[in-house]
Parts: sequence; C-alpha cells; structure tokens
Amino acid sequence: MHSFCWYELRTTDPTAARTFYIDALGLLAAAGDARWRLASGGPELGEFAPLPAQAAARGAPAHWLGHIAVADVAIAVQRFVAAGASPLGPTQTRPDGNLVAPLRDPLGAVLAVTSRPPATATLAWCDLHTGDPARAAAIYGELFNWAPKQQHDLGPARGSYHEFAWQPDGHSVGGMSDAALRPGIHTHWLFHFAVDDLELALGRVRGGGGRVAGEPLRGPGGARVAVCEDPQGAAFALHAAT
Repeated sequence: MHSFCWYELRTTDPTAARTFYIDALGLLAAAGDARWRLASGGPELGEFAPLPAQAAARGAPAHWLGHIAVADVAIAVQRFVAAGASPLGPTQTRPDGNLVAPLRDPLGAVLAVTSRPPATATLAWCDLHTGDPARAAAIYGELFNWAPKQQHDLGPARGSYHEFAWQPDGHSVGGMSDAALRPGIHTHWLFHFAVDDLELALGRVRGGGGRVAGEPLRGPGGARVAVCEDPQGAAFALHAAT
C-alpha cells in the first residue's frame, strides 16, 4: 500500500517547533531525538528537521513534507518525473538507512517518496490543495493506486472536492480541492492532526505563538476543521471528529 508514512516538519527552528507541537497538539517526542509519535507506545510518524538551505534559497517557507511509501524509490521517481514531476535534489540516504527523494508534483505540490515501510498509524486526514483536483486524482491514482471516493460540489466559489482512499477497498483518508478558486491558497499538501477538543487545541495554538486562519469549517463526515500556522509559518490543520 502506497500511503503517507512519515511526516517531516522542515522548519527554521526545529527545537522551538518541537516544543510548540508537543504543547499545542499533544505529540509525543521519541526519546533522545527529534522524532515524534501520536500516542504513548505508538509508532514514530515523523521528525522535526531544519529547513534545507537549498529549499530556503528557493524561497521555500517552513512546511510539512509528507513521505509516501514505495517499493522502489528509483522507479517511483522515474514514473513521477515521466508524469511531469520535478526532482528537488538527489535521492538521500537517511541515517536510519531509508531512501528519501523529494519532488514537486506536476501541479506544484511538494512531497517525497521513501523506502520506509507503510505506516500502521496515520494522521486524521490529508488534503491536497491543487489547481486541478481531477487531474491530480488521476496522477496519484495512476502512480500509487489511490482510489477515488465521493466527490463534492462546493459551489462556484470553491469548486469540486475529490475524496480518495489509499486502496480501492479502503475508506477515505483525504481529499483534493481546487486551490485555483481560492485566493491566497497555494498548491500544497495540508496534513490534519486529530484533537478531541477543538476549542482547547486552538487556544493552545494561539498561546504557543501559532496563528488560526479564520473560523473552523465542516469537513468530510462532519468533522470540524481549523487551518493553522505554527510560529515558524508552517501550515497544518486541526481535525475534531464528530
């Protein structure tokens, strides 16, 4: 299964970011390093890392980089590039031995493919803001076998929203929306962190120096969703299920 399996925060201040997310979202830091997990005893799901100098030189802000598990990184990169993606530097061998290749997808969103195995746990939801959700759904479906699910017409001001699953018999894990119709929204993957009490979590975000972008909205399945930025400017979302 080709799913997001690792979530890497690339930021200008990893130490401050680590403190913010642990305090605001209740993430648990793995002992002795910058990795994090969602629950006590749960698997590690990501890390807090410095924003690469090359990315900063291109003007990239702090951001969450999602890693998609693939069987063969070189083949996955080759297929992605053939579909119109652009490599963002060479394939890296991380200290844990996993290969990671950062890419910009054909419509402009940044992600990575990795040899890390698929995750046994994941985040609450994954949103792709893109200029052409139908084309994006076709590209990710062809490359990773992600399956289309329910589509929603959000009206002329917001366009269509395409839910997807990691595999044809799976449940929806994310959606792709039309960023071209929403001024100020750039093409990117937005990752949702589950919280039990949205108002309490929003208070912690603000108290920790983060920013909340507007009022919470109703997401898929009736979930309440709030888009936020951490103190270094990386976007994320809070997701409170009903």
